[in-house]
Amino acid sequence: MSDADDANTPEDIEAIKERKKEELAARLEEEGEGTAGGSSTGTPAEPVHVEDSAHLRDLVGGHDVVLVDFYADWCGPCQMLEPVVESIAADTSAVVAKVDVDALQDLAREYQVQGVPTLYLFADGEPAERLVGMQDESRLRSLVGQYA
Repeated sequence: MSDADDANTPEDIEAIKERKKEELAARLEEEGEGTAGGSSTGTPAEPVHVEDSAHLRDLVGGHDVVLVDFYADWCGPCQMLEPVVESIAADTSAVVAKVDVDALQDLAREYQVQGVPTLYLFADGEPAERLVGMQDESRLRSLVGQYA
């Protein structure tokens, strides 16, 4: 049997990628439980990069408090805000989601994001707060605490 016979088809490769993503997500959720930033409900201790609108809906619908950071890689204030949202993900029970407005333009348009950074705080699946521009860490922690 040659190496060519062992080659996976594109469909096989996609199935393997999907299975590995699911395994990684499950492992990250297990590791997050009971640790700093991870609550007993399996809240991720790191920001979750949103893949599409369905992924964002799942995050918002599956967790009590979700802080969504609409950002762009080229945005200076977004880069300054990154360690703040990482800290909130690590130290609170809120899920922090990051949406790249360049990659997910339709999603940014759906949420009427006209400038970055824009932050949405969802509580019980509903938008509770909308903030535009650089935010102070203490203000974000206070907001998350109000809804957690």
